[in-house]
Amino acid sequence: MKPVSIGLCLLLLSLALPSFASDKPIIRFGVIPRYNPLVMYKRYQPIMDYLTAETPYRFELKISRDYSEAVRFLREGITPISSLGDVTFTEASKLYGAIPILKPLNREGSPYYRSAIIVSQNSPLKSLAELKGKSMVFGSPHSTSGNLVPRYMLWNSGVRLQDLASITNLKHHDAVAKAILKGQFAAGAVKDVIAHKYMSHGLRVLAYSDPLPSVPFVVRKEASPEFIRSVKQALLKLDRNKPDHKKIMDTWDDEFKYGFAEANSDDYRKIFGMIRDIPKGCGYGCHR
Repeated sequence: MKPVSIGLCLLLLSLALPSFASDKPIIRFGVIPRYNPLVMYKRYQPIMDYLTAETPYRFELKISRDYSEAVRFLREGITPISSLGDVTFTEASKLYGAIPILKPLNREGSPYYRSAIIVSQNSPLKSLAELKGKSMVFGSPHSTSGNLVPRYMLWNSGVRLQDLASITNLKHHDAVAKAILKGQFAAGAVKDVIAHKYMSHGLRVLAYSDPLPSVPFVVRKEASPEFIRSVKQALLKLDRNKPDHKKIMDTWDDEFKYGFAEANSDDYRKIFGMIRDIPKGCGYGCHR
């Protein structure tokens, strides 16, 4: 009798096992590049696994190289659903009719977050007005909490972009926080969850913005009601106060680990207004 090859054994074993998710239609879940790709997969893959287990679909993560590509993926149907920033969503809504369906809750159980302007703990700066003549680092030009809202905060404090010694944009919020810790800039702008993450490493929040509607999960306008209903049902049933649900969500990104609420376009009217209010909001017109 001829020996059976290892490859053939593995093939026979795979055929004998139930397929589970392999026979489900694939849904590519888009996401803007909030962190570097390795960190993104670590923080976002667990929610893909959960949605695969709880819906009739197999979810695969699709990380875009930049914010514009995330919108293009949604427009072209490469990603029927995506986690976008507030600004990116408003762009996708205005241009392609994207629809918000869910928004994450914060640690207090509310669907809001804030932008934070950060400095090092030993910085002498006490107010935003003192940033005149100082260097500042922002997030992506298409980031709500890392770019649009911080510029509003500066404007309302009497600081124009021209008053700063220099302006730099980095791709990720983590990169902004690390640049401040390294002393490369006097101040930076990040989402509050990132500011809280790095406080123990030597950061201090100089100022917070007013509460902003949390970043939405959005779908294409062509998305079927059955698909939307299955995603909503899977995520809205989670309650962090229940130990078994908390155990599931503890492996998720900090932005999603407290649960979800339903979202609609009216939630983001303030952001729409900020984008239209150029040059006040974006200085040199980054959101034309």
